[in-house]
Amino acid sequence: MDHKVGGSYGSTPTPVDEGGEYDVEIVDVSRRGDGVAKIDGFVIFVPGTRRGDKVRIRINRINPRFATAEVVK
Repeated sequence: MDHKVGGSYGSTPTPVDEGGEYDVEIVDVSRRGDGVAKIDGFVIFVPGTRRGDKVRIRINRINPRFATAEVVK
């Protein structure tokens, strides 16, 4: 199931689903200190992670340009 972003204004599907779980590698750290993963070029911010971490995440929220996630324990 693809998510459509931007409400009635946008129709670009994202490569992740809210509530979905994915195995990712943290490839960068944001200015705010959150780990950054990418799936098909789509940015996902993952608090509490560091560059090089390989973690399973759950998507919490999807925005038109990025998503936020948490590490699945």
